[in-house]
Amino acid sequence: MLRYIIKRVIAGFLSLFMLITLTFFLLHAIPGGPFSSEEYRKTSEAVLEQIEDMYGLNDPIYIQYLDYLSNLAHGNLGVSFSKLNYSVNDLIANGAPVSAKVGVWAVLLSLVVGVPLGVTAAVRRGHFSDGLSMVIATIGVSVPSFVLCVLAMYVFCDQLQLLPTYGLTSWKHYILPVACLAFGKVAYITRLTRSSMLETMQQDYIRTERSKGIPERTVIGRYALKNSILPVITYLGPMIASLITGTFIVEKVFSIPGLGKYFVNAISDRDYSVTLGLTVFVGAMIIICNLIVDILYALVDPRVKIDK
Repeated sequence: MLRYIIKRVIAGFLSLFMLITLTFFLLHAIPGGPFSSEEYRKTSEAVLEQIEDMYGLNDPIYIQYLDYLSNLAHGNLGVSFSKLNYSVNDLIANGAPVSAKVGVWAVLLSLVVGVPLGVTAAVRRGHFSDGLSMVIATIGVSVPSFVLCVLAMYVFCDQLQLLPTYGLTSWKHYILPVACLAFGKVAYITRLTRSSMLETMQQDYIRTERSKGIPERTVIGRYALKNSILPVITYLGPMIASLITGTFIVEKVFSIPGLGKYFVNAISDRDYSVTLGLTVFVGAMIIICNLIVDILYALVDPRVKIDK
């Protein structure tokens, strides 16, 4: 297992390096820069040149790239060009915990609702519960998140006036963001669980267990579900990383001060450091989550060999 983990860590570093390199050069290839916005149009060229010199933006592109890698190796993600006196490390430290609070609840809700729905749909195939589960799954996959957010705000905030529209100051503020974040994930997990369960239920060992007179609930919970859950575990890696690091549209709509707000603003402001820093953070989270999921996958299914 140790050999496998080392290989995956090395592969993760290589993937992260490629991500940093591509993002860095693509950002600098986009027309304009951090100080070409309307705010700086009245500033003289001499002053702008001094500002760009201060941030090293007038250096050759390869020098900027090497400087960024050097700072990154020391844990320094740079400073924000648009938010004065803020480093990218500070923005992540402020935004990541907020995104994680919402994301963790969304992950738990996705699993608690999605897996039982998928199991019910598979066990009751062709019945009303199966059809209802598939309708929910289809809507969740098809409806864009911003449409769901606006619709939820209209119904529960404007018409019924049951829930607040923005912020995270009480438990009520978490309901709509968590539900909107989890809805699409619930749909996907439901479909994954259902299709995997249907395949597993046709296996010979399931028929053997049933022939022994073992109760159907035990057959489903102990044997069928254990092997059917593997595709869901595979999906958990990118899902957890994306939810914990912030879903930009949901955070923007509900005015949640998480990483999503910083990412959207950084892209519109051409803030190279913040965009790169958040990309590195999200990429690292995805790699770490995928590594953990791969190990869990092997522990759940002993047939999977992780020593190669």
